[in-house]
Amino acid sequence: MFDFSGTLFRIESCERWLRGALGAEGVEAADDEVARYAKELERAGAQPGGPPPERLPDRLAEAWRTRDLTAERHRAAYTALSRSAGLPWDVHDALYERHRSPAAWQPYPDTARVLAELRGRGVPVAVVSNIGWDLRPVFRVHGVADLVDAFVLSYEHEAQKPDPRLFRVALDRLGVSGDAVRDAVMVGDSPEADGGAAALGCRVLLVDPLPVADRPDALLAVLDPPEGDRDGAPHARREPDGP
Repeated sequence: MFDFSGTLFRIESCERWLRGALGAEGVEAADDEVARYAKELERAGAQPGGPPPERLPDRLAEAWRTRDLTAERHRAAYTALSRSAGLPWDVHDALYERHRSPAAWQPYPDTARVLAELRGRGVPVAVVSNIGWDLRPVFRVHGVADLVDAFVLSYEHEAQKPDPRLFRVALDRLGVSGDAVRDAVMVGDSPEADGGAAALGCRVLLVDPLPVADRPDALLAVLDPPEGDRDGAPHARREPDGP
């Protein structure tokens, strides 16, 4: 089982994200203006797949906590955060649409290699993601959809990681049950969210959600995963922290 954002794929930079939305709306803006407001969007945590809010307004706390349960909550939470960034342009819906575009995402250099190797070994693969939209087109456009056996997305089940129910759905779809669960591995970048798979007895392998250019081969560890602790606690292997 793999997480999506920060594990198999990485969202584009916030500045490029903003430029893409402005271009879609036909808005011209100076480079320094785009750079300035991209930083404000980052601070607000307004980019899905980007950093979390530096300071979350109290009025948005519940929306943030439950954002991945439905498509409507996801859109509402992130457009509210972008509105809190003080942009001089009304491009909040365009920003949201931009982040759902395959062009906004880039696979890590070893993503296709690892998924193909697992397919060659006959190991079934599921993508388990906290998300509010259908990411399957991203996988199709980047040529790796056929290497995934099941997509288990939080908004389609109204359950979000670390809730064990989402991992249980993935295991069921992969035909994994009984003692075989202890041979299943959840690969992700969040100890809190992805570590929820340990409650079912799965092993957990963690990678850092670094920029694509800075993380060329962290997923290769999946091909020879650690044994982990047999008491159900996650066994994590992480890449060195980025700058």
